[in-house]
Amino acid sequence: MLVSIEAKPEFADQVESALRGARDLAERERETVAWFAFRQSPTVFGVFDTFNDEHEREQHLHGQIAAALEQIAQTMLASPPVIREIDLLGVKVP
Repeated sequence: MLVSIEAKPEFADQVESALRGARDLAERERETVAWFAFRQSPTVFGVFDTFNDEHEREQHLHGQIAAALEQIAQTMLASPPVIREIDLLGVKVP
């Protein structure tokens, strides 16, 4: 799954902090195989995460990270997060 997040400029640092803190939540989610948060520009962030199947992806979408993102969306984001479901065609890991 790929999530695009655009912060209001005055909240960019707080959104970054929230994403850094979400790593702990991702660590506790058994259904989340891999989780990455990143920054593309001063106000644009993203999350990329992977799951074994659709059921696990759905569980994640109703979990604590999604709830936290929904909470900050009310005040800190310039627009609602854009969530795209993607299917990996190839993977290279160590």
